[in-house]
Amino acid sequence: MSDRKELSEVGQTEFIPEKKRIRMAVALVYFCMGLCFASWASRIPDIKTSLHLNDAMLGSILFALPVAQFLMMTISGKLVTRFGSNNVLLFALPVYTLCLNNIGWVKEGWQLAIALFLFGLAGNLCNISINTQGVAAERLYDRPIMATFHGGWSLAGFTGGLIGLLMINLKIPPNWHFITIILIVWLIFRINYPFLIKGRIGINKDEPKRKFFNKPDSILLQLGIIGFCSMASEGAMFDWSGVYFKDIVKAPSSLVILGYTSFMIMMASGRFVADYFISKIGRKKLLQICGVMISTGLFTSVLFPYLIPCTLAFMLVGLGVSSIVPTVYSAAGRHTKVPAGIALATVSSVSFLGFLMGPPLIGYISEIAGLRYSFAVIGIFGLGITLLVSRIKALQDKQPTVMKEDTDQAFLLPN
Repeated sequence: MSDRKELSEVGQTEFIPEKKRIRMAVALVYFCMGLCFASWASRIPDIKTSLHLNDAMLGSILFALPVAQFLMMTISGKLVTRFGSNNVLLFALPVYTLCLNNIGWVKEGWQLAIALFLFGLAGNLCNISINTQGVAAERLYDRPIMATFHGGWSLAGFTGGLIGLLMINLKIPPNWHFITIILIVWLIFRINYPFLIKGRIGINKDEPKRKFFNKPDSILLQLGIIGFCSMASEGAMFDWSGVYFKDIVKAPSSLVILGYTSFMIMMASGRFVADYFISKIGRKKLLQICGVMISTGLFTSVLFPYLIPCTLAFMLVGLGVSSIVPTVYSAAGRHTKVPAGIALATVSSVSFLGFLMGPPLIGYISEIAGLRYSFAVIGIFGLGITLLVSRIKALQDKQPTVMKEDTDQAFLLPN
């Protein structure tokens, strides 16, 4: 496929720009989102201490995020399908950064809950929009590249962790830390937004009008459950790795963020090579191995709560979760029976419930039995992934391609 493609199948005479520039723009927006979330995650221990929260209280407050995610589940998919992912992103990403700013100014636990609720609403809109962009770019390349986009998100997580470590050591409060991140994100987004793919992705012209609430597709629900298990483990790393290193590992204050950073390094690295290993051993086998790595890493951190073993264990968890979500998102986006925005909303929302419900679950279990036992419970999800993957046909190594007539205005010329 050449770098330019005439859109004769949808009655267009315009041309899309070079594929590499589109891919770079999409990847950088993934990076912006990851940087925002990682900045919040890197300051959780500080915010927990400044607000005088115990583990159960923090867990309850973190539950505001999955509530917001659930409420936006159907709305996000409908908005992206109707208005186009690029148009939704133009509104959602700036709002997402402003919600991050709100978190930095909270003084009470209830204020943090409200700020996180708004953060979750905007984050869901961003998530569905950018993954729809990722699906469109993958179709343009006609080969798997979704994992590298998520690698950009993970690389941002690593970058955000390092920035957070610097801010902590310089004793810069969260509010000024977040303002710095917001300015960086706005600059990157302003430069790259014109190169995002325009139009609505995966719309069948002959498809009857869908009801606002529909029974979820069974294949998408199965993919979502796998994503749920993976992202519950990922959420545990994001929200509790710093607390685990501080309270259980007893790491020095300058090394509290080491567990989170080591996890992010391996998750980013795994995503940049995931597509290669899929071509070598297949999707199912790779995801089964990933599930085993997640469980092994979490169980190791429980059995050996010391600095070096826990650092290596968190690296293994990062490598394990790296390939799972990009693979299930790619499978959802190629599902021919449902528009890409709605398919991704279904899978992403079920998956993100794991990402956002895992941390509160850890808080409750920690208050009852201790933080180590809560990590052991999350480790069971890795084994669940290995068992579930073998039963789902949607993860076959040969997936059907999307026919031209299934796409309405898939790729329009950026302004």
